[in-house]
Amino acid sequence: MTASGLKTRYIYVKRREDVREKLTKAIADRDGGFIIDDENISVGECLNRWLNDSVRGSVRASTYTSYEGQVRRYIIPAIGRIKLGKLTPAHIQHLYREMQDRGLSTRTIQYTHAVLRRALKQAKRSGIVERNVAEDVDPPRLKRGEIQPLDREQTRTLLQAAQGDRLHALYVVAVTAGLRPGEMLALRWSDVDLEAGTLRINRALSGSEFAATKTPRSRRKVELSNTARAALRAHRKRQLEEQMKKAGFWKDLGLVFPSAVGTPLSHRNVVRSFKALLTRAGLPAGTRLYDLRHTCATLLLNSNIHPEYVQELLGHASITQTPDTYSHVLKGMDSGIGDAMDAAVG
Repeated sequence: MTASGLKTRYIYVKRREDVREKLTKAIADRDGGFIIDDENISVGECLNRWLNDSVRGSVRASTYTSYEGQVRRYIIPAIGRIKLGKLTPAHIQHLYREMQDRGLSTRTIQYTHAVLRRALKQAKRSGIVERNVAEDVDPPRLKRGEIQPLDREQTRTLLQAAQGDRLHALYVVAVTAGLRPGEMLALRWSDVDLEAGTLRINRALSGSEFAATKTPRSRRKVELSNTARAALRAHRKRQLEEQMKKAGFWKDLGLVFPSAVGTPLSHRNVVRSFKALLTRAGLPAGTRLYDLRHTCATLLLNSNIHPEYVQELLGHASITQTPDTYSHVLKGMDSGIGDAMDAAVG
């Protein structure tokens, strides 16, 4: 510590010719706001600085909140006090083992791993650590049983129970087109062509914000089944009637699935309605809204639609929900998808 209150940072290198390179990098890190006392910083301090200096403002607000939640709930309580330089793969493996023993899902552990690996990657880039120890740890693999798609009969039961429900068309689109919840809640009527039987996905509702989809493959054109076209036509008619009744209160944003006054629909409220629907239909209570997307994939694969077409329909999603590296996705949609889905859901 100097008289001015600043800490002196020592740089150690094996070769004299490396001094200039590492010193230049250290100065750049300092000027960029990522200055850290290498020898004394803990894992928790590193993660908090990473969130504040590197993540905040560079990702969606909802993504930042999600990262921060993983760090606060799972990582810091377990390994936050460990000195960053002394963190080992064994520490991280023990963290994942404890999470499994607590009954946390494989998805939660995989996401925690992704956040920690990204943070340590930044620390390595900044020269704070020599290696990213998270890269030497394999998180638990997703088991098939952790995905709960509905089968053919359950799907028909769900859609029959949803008849007359304000969100009936949303459930139909989820099952027949495989859209993510955020994509459905951001969908505009201008994105839908009922005559051609298609819709375009180019954005998603994330928290309370509309944002472009994260990957180019997520921006896609989707072929609608006749079942979905009929549901959307009925939904449009019902929505126009609702809009007329609430003239003066309705905020017209052109959304296909808005709230009762035209504003963006809360994801939490949709999940609440979906859980109530499962109860009415007598279907497994553990089924998630996102599982309707898995249901779409399963129904199509069981109808002998080629996996590559299904991957394209879903927008760069893994059919088995594992972190696979996808092969080349064929261009264009299989014109048989709509007919196959009609047959699947009756």
